[in-house]
Amino acid sequence: MDINLPLFLFISISFNYMGHRNLVSADDTLIKTQCHNAKVPKACIQCVKSDSHSQSADKVGIAAIVITCISNKAVTLESNMTVLASSVHDKKLKLVLQDCQKEFSDAKTNLTTAMDRLKNKDYDQTNYLVNHALQKEFYCKNNVGDLQYTLPTTVLNDMTLYEELSEAALRIIDRFLWV
Repeated sequence: MDINLPLFLFISISFNYMGHRNLVSADDTLIKTQCHNAKVPKACIQCVKSDSHSQSADKVGIAAIVITCISNKAVTLESNMTVLASSVHDKKLKLVLQDCQKEFSDAKTNLTTAMDRLKNKDYDQTNYLVNHALQKEFYCKNNVGDLQYTLPTTVLNDMTLYEELSEAALRIIDRFLWV
């Protein structure tokens, strides 16, 4: 049998490439489908696509990736609050910022537990814990606002992203409850 090796390799590579591209497209579609109900789908999609496992993730995997993004943001905000608390001189504000640091630390714990519940398919409890972690951010933002203190823009942006991702996770997980 006489095979034209260069032509055979070209055809093999072309089929593999086209097949892979279609697979990625299908995964992108799943990501967009899961994120499309969020108030800010772009934040959800960017979070999911930033994870190296996103292209092979199923619906639950996408929810787990979003929870991981929220958790990472909680760590960042906890650190930011620690730095801010150490740099202010107003005692009331210092106490509020230290309380915020504790709230974000607690949120991180809630999100870690939420991941465990998600893996065990306990979606009600997962949603409860993600919502509880979100309430901690609201509590912090309200307490800081009550003192008429304006957080740095980078911290406010991180808090907004934390809210957007939390809302996205809640909506994604809500859909598991109705299937």
